[in-house]
Amino acid sequence: MRKTARYSALAAAGLLALTSLTACANDAAGTAADSGNGGGKGEHVKIMVGGLDKVIYLPAMLTQRLGYFADAGLDVELLSEPAGVQAETALVSGQVQGAVGFYDHTLDLQTKGKAVESVVQFSHAPGEVEIVSDKRAGDITSPRDFKGKKLGVTGLGSSTDFLTKYLAVKNGVQVSEFTPVAVGAGPTFVSALEKGAIDSGMTTDPTVATVMEKKLGKVLVDMRTPEGSQKALGGPYPSSSLYMQTDWVNGHKETVQKLADAFVKTLRWMSGHSASEIAAKMPADYSQGDKTLYAGAIKSTLPMFTDDGVMPENGPETVEKVLKAFNPNIKNADIDLSKTYTTEFVKKAAG
Repeated sequence: MRKTARYSALAAAGLLALTSLTACANDAAGTAADSGNGGGKGEHVKIMVGGLDKVIYLPAMLTQRLGYFADAGLDVELLSEPAGVQAETALVSGQVQGAVGFYDHTLDLQTKGKAVESVVQFSHAPGEVEIVSDKRAGDITSPRDFKGKKLGVTGLGSSTDFLTKYLAVKNGVQVSEFTPVAVGAGPTFVSALEKGAIDSGMTTDPTVATVMEKKLGKVLVDMRTPEGSQKALGGPYPSSSLYMQTDWVNGHKETVQKLADAFVKTLRWMSGHSASEIAAKMPADYSQGDKTLYAGAIKSTLPMFTDDGVMPENGPETVEKVLKAFNPNIKNADIDLSKTYTTEFVKKAAG
């Protein structure tokens, strides 16, 4: 059995990201996730996750733990990187067949001539939270106050980077007027907040729950629910997904269908079980010794997930609007949204 990626591993990877922000994902950085990886029965598929222990990407490990990959006849190897942008790099470079990360990467990649599509949409809200340091809570009361501040993101070019820029621009602050700082997630994010390396930052559970427990910050913008997404972004925001290169999808439809079957089965299971029941299925080290805190983190984030893997109506349009607000490459591009996702496999899975 290979060990799951631990917070300590993510902390080390996060520190590496601080010194080499544009480094490509590599096999040494990604740690295999669970039993059977690389040595089980069935077709072998490698999937890179932008942070295996992040609750927003929980369906990846949960599907493994429930045995649904094996049931579908697959031997899935889950690998982990601290930020979604590094999972994207691993996919495009051909190191893995799939990536679990934010759907918005498919639009960004299309402008760079890469055909990538979401095949299972885990969520209809970002699951992200903008947290302001307790020390700066008096002078950062909304994204209008981002000017001149150091704002934490998981990595430059990551979805937290994208959403931070949108919140700033939407509230009258230009992207050149604040400093994004790549701090990863988990211990590296908490440490950056504690030491004043960032004034505010965007992260997910269980990091949010840890910050709240330590009383290091306050929630500024909460996008863990569809309602929160609507308020902050103006619509549903499909985020966590399984996305793959279109050519690979078209050439391996049977394998992709098996993946979709397994993930949709997991999403249905999640919709019928409590946060505590879900937490009990996850690797013990994900709770970092506090099962109650971890279950609470899952409960706070559960509303973001779909129960069928289908792209939410008007979701791609919301993502395009958000990216066009600050990304000049996308603002001036004619994006074909129909090529950034497919519902072919999840609809068959539901049937």
